[in-house]
Amino acid sequence: MSPTPPATVLAAIRAFEKELIAIRRDIHAHPEAGFEETRTAALVAERLRAWGITVAEGIAKTGVVGTLEGRHPGNRAIGLRADMDALFITEKTGLPYASQVPGKMHACGHDGHTAMLLGAARYLAENPDFSGTVRFIFQPAEEGLGGARVMIEEGLMERFPMAAVYGMHNAPEVELGRFALRTGPMLAASDTWTATFCGTGGHGGSGAHLATDPTQPAAAFVLATQGIIGRNVSAIEPAVLSVGHIAAGDANSPNIIPSEVVVRGTARSYAAEVRDTLERRLTEVALGLAATYGCTAKLDYLRRYPPLVNAAEQTEAAAAAATAIVGANRVDTAMPQRTGAEDFAFMLERVPGAMIFIGNGTGGAHLHRPLYDFNDEALALGSTYWVRLVQDQLSA
Repeated sequence: MSPTPPATVLAAIRAFEKELIAIRRDIHAHPEAGFEETRTAALVAERLRAWGITVAEGIAKTGVVGTLEGRHPGNRAIGLRADMDALFITEKTGLPYASQVPGKMHACGHDGHTAMLLGAARYLAENPDFSGTVRFIFQPAEEGLGGARVMIEEGLMERFPMAAVYGMHNAPEVELGRFALRTGPMLAASDTWTATFCGTGGHGGSGAHLATDPTQPAAAFVLATQGIIGRNVSAIEPAVLSVGHIAAGDANSPNIIPSEVVVRGTARSYAAEVRDTLERRLTEVALGLAATYGCTAKLDYLRRYPPLVNAAEQTEAAAAAATAIVGANRVDTAMPQRTGAEDFAFMLERVPGAMIFIGNGTGGAHLHRPLYDFNDEALALGSTYWVRLVQDQLSA
């Protein structure tokens, strides 16, 4: 059984492209944060059922899994995953379909990911020319809450067995019509750390010399974090430490030395030994600097997402599907490693698979920015990629 020519699939999806755009923009206008995607999940489930796809809801609170069997016999099943959650960012695009929810927006393109997988689901439901089973996985809470891990803990792989699982993420910095991926580690492990510095605090004027001031070790610690990278991690090993939050005192009382300062940030790495080093050195530096200034400190280190590692066989399959659509010269199979993170990594720890990046370039804002918007021109192309992958992987 030969796959349908990509141009034929793309043309068929283009015929209902306006519907995909409407779905994407509707989701964009109504963003929902992790584990709160009730409206989005209901929309997904309703569309899947309307196309005759078997639906399971409520996995990891708001996750949805659609199951579709091909018209030809076969025992192999594969999973296709899209994430649904939005970010806590105030949108500034001014678009007619901009976020209607204050402080939340789809600034990472999960609205587009959801729409692309729905487009593939509709086409495959109408043209089930494959052998075996497809699992359409609509995952909640990718942004920091580990929705993939929770779905797995609630029996995703046992309830919906699959031989391989695939993911796709948009890349605004990559030209539309291009794809990119690599075999092996592609995205970094993502950890969150919190350093808490404690002192006595005191009067910032007449009693400053009587106080133990936690702002001093906290300030020194912020600068020292980059020394951890520069002098404890090999220059050829990817690693990042960034401070994203500092909290102390009250803005209405600038004359008071606070008794506590909290510094929070992120750590990114690939190698297990580098991850261990970052945790150890952050702790040592925080405690050492606190003691130097007569204060105390503690360091809490939370290991959140593992590195995302693409399996060789599935990476080759993903690249082949993309190549069939846009040509080998528009598929980068050796993209540089990135220190972004993805909880799809949890699924790849359970079954072999691969994530691919789809070009979404518009010359506009990049991910996680208030001016970002998913490029609707990528929707039909992304759906076509999913269809080709299914036809290749589930051929008779």
